[in-house]
Amino acid sequence: MSTPTVVSPSPANPVPSAGSPAPVTAKDRPDVTRPLAEVVGAELVTPLVGGGSTRYVNLDYAASAPALSEVATHLTEVLPFYASVHRGAGYASQVSTSVYENARTIVREFVGGRPDDEVVFTRNTTDSLNLLAGCLPAAGEVLYLDIEHHANLLPWQGRPHRSVVAARTLAETLERVRAWLKAGEISLVAVTGASNITGEILPIAELAALAHEHGARIVVDAAQLAPHRRIDIEAADIDYLAFSGHKLYAPFGAGALVGRRDWLDNGRPYLAGGGAVREVRLDSVAWAEGPARHEAGSPNVLGAATLAKAAQVLASLDTDSWYAHEQQLRDALVAGLRQIDGVTVHNLFEDSALGVSAASRGAVGIVNFSVEGHDAGLTAAYLSAEHGVGLRDGRFCAHPALRRLGLASGSLRASFGLGSRLEDVERLVTGVRELVDRGLGLDYTVDAGRWVPAADSRPFPAWAPNTPGTAGAAPCSSED
Repeated sequence: MSTPTVVSPSPANPVPSAGSPAPVTAKDRPDVTRPLAEVVGAELVTPLVGGGSTRYVNLDYAASAPALSEVATHLTEVLPFYASVHRGAGYASQVSTSVYENARTIVREFVGGRPDDEVVFTRNTTDSLNLLAGCLPAAGEVLYLDIEHHANLLPWQGRPHRSVVAARTLAETLERVRAWLKAGEISLVAVTGASNITGEILPIAELAALAHEHGARIVVDAAQLAPHRRIDIEAADIDYLAFSGHKLYAPFGAGALVGRRDWLDNGRPYLAGGGAVREVRLDSVAWAEGPARHEAGSPNVLGAATLAKAAQVLASLDTDSWYAHEQQLRDALVAGLRQIDGVTVHNLFEDSALGVSAASRGAVGIVNFSVEGHDAGLTAAYLSAEHGVGLRDGRFCAHPALRRLGLASGSLRASFGLGSRLEDVERLVTGVRELVDRGLGLDYTVDAGRWVPAADSRPFPAWAPNTPGTAGAAPCSSED
């Protein structure tokens, strides 16, 4: 067996002090010292390696956001009535059916859907985009950018497609898309609403207009956009929109595909099974139309109910307060990181308004950065073990985009949302600053491809199995 690599603190870099001053203060920002909305786990206390404990700072919202407290409460209200839907005669079944079908209306209204748009409940954004891939017309190609999450890249590779290498500016990227639309028979433009790497928002309305000008439709991966911005499908003229509940503060396994009926009603049924049919014979089948065509089997009633509740909560927010809360946190984080020697904040586009400005709304609550001379995975392990800060490292299921940024080995991503506060930003910036100034306070080793403390003393909760090797990384080193 090979000896594992161990990284140790140097004598010149002692254990970081818990009393180090925070580089970012809450002065003149009273509105961001508290969360904008209550989330489950906001006051979770977790152990530190070597002793002590601290409030856990969750800066990994982009992977899976915590549940809104209102969503968790709604789940307990619905759960006693949980029963089969569509085919049950009992009272609980009728209630569950009503909850499930009403959730479609809530979700459609949440994203500004047209009255006749279908809402198909899925597992997540990946599921939605794969479903749509089976409904495309035979003719035409799919056009997508190289900055896409794998969920909005891999489903299209099995059919004729063109990939556009994004330029350093959004303006030039739009021109590249225009040139490809003119050159080929494109049936669908597939694009992210906001980058899962950097949070930068793409000009969806302009892209939709370009697509329609050349006879194509557009699908938007809104996994990162929907939790942070109002979306209006009808106003932006979006044909299809996909998003996930687990990123929308409803982590109960549901997603949605919202869009025009014709492709969905004539496409290949996503699953073959009960509920998706009108009539079955031993050697033939007449498939249903509408959402049922793609929702075979027993549906995720509770997932749909909690997704709809989360949509209602977000729809009730004051837009100005919501955006200002997130933007102030983002500005503070970017400013704090840029003050540290060797830290680089990354962005995809030069014209996406990522400077420190409260008026800037060019990105959602996601910040991507790297620390010169420090491996991203090791830095993430250090922040967790020694500072109680959880964030993401790796390639974020967007390998082509990371290679484009010169970050083929990965980077760090901090993401936040309604439950975040200025203290979260302060804790992260303090941890990174102390890493640069003082170095590691513990020994670290590699376990199943992930950096972990060499002697991790943190106990799991009694009900959670501490299985050896669970630190291993998935191939993406990122979210699903």
